Amino acid sequence: MLFNNLNQERPAQKAGFFELAPAKINLALHVVGQRADGYHLLETIVTFADKGDRLHLEPAEADSFRVSGRFGHLLQSVDAAQNLVLRARDRLRQALQDMGHEASPVALHLEKDLPVAAGIGGGSADAAAAIRGLLRLWNVELEEAELATLALSLGADVPMCLKGEPLLASGIGEEMMPLPTLPSLAMVLGNPLVGVSTPEIFRRLPNKNNDPIGPLDGDWMDLLRRLRNDLEPPARLLVSEVEQLSAEIKAEGALLTRMSGSGATCFGIFRDAEAAEHAAKNLAAKRLGWYFQAVQTVGA
Repeated sequence: MLFNNLNQERPAQKAGFFELAPAKINLALHVVGQRADGYHLLETIVTFADKGDRLHLEPAEADSFRVSGRFGHLLQSVDAAQNLVLRARDRLRQALQDMGHEASPVALHLEKDLPVAAGIGGGSADAAAAIRGLLRLWNVELEEAELATLALSLGADVPMCLKGEPLLASGIGEEMMPLPTLPSLAMVLGNPLVGVSTPEIFRRLPNKNNDPIGPLDGDWMDLLRRLRNDLEPPARLLVSEVEQLSAEIKAEGALLTRMSGSGATCFGIFRDAEAAEHAAKNLAAKRLGWYFQAVQTVGA
């Protein structure tokens, strides 16, 4: 779990601590089939940013949960049964209690700074941060297989968000292979804050049996340029802002632009952090209502 060290460096507050819920970026996403139950089979190269939501955890007399941050208001009306942070808390607590461990009350505060339903793992990253943080707070460990099963029960992206490292994910996201040679990348993330329907994007896919990613050898930038996101063409047809966003990031000097996940977030890879910061500032000044963030991804 690469982000634990970063989180542990934060000063404790009221005997609590923060867990970072980093943005997940799909550098490439190939749809390579569909199961009989309707789930799509994917191959995706995933990495994680140094920016994201933050989850504060603190011992308490009774469970509580509150949300703040730029996009916190979007979660205020979400039913508790649908909130991934609370589902992660409740399922982990039940699993530990079934094993005879205590799982005391906890006050959770989510700083929601990532756009919602944006193709960068927001809810899944929050759930993974809750699992990591609660294991620390309750001072317990789970076997890797048990942890993977619990994470997958919360959603296909949660296991990879729990890993928090560059990887190749396949199947519905549960099969993961680390990519230790994937370099750290300077990026700009952008989102027009327009909703994209993931089911509708998959419905509009012209082909659900596309070429796999193939061998991962050679220069990473050359490799990424040869790959694709199969969900981007239907997303561009549904949401015209995706094409505009990608073009505007490219115009700032990005070496590569692509949509992440099912969108509408697009990323641009820049030559260094200074260029990414400069581009993010320019883009934010041009598009006052959109989301832009310069990030550095984990990697070699």
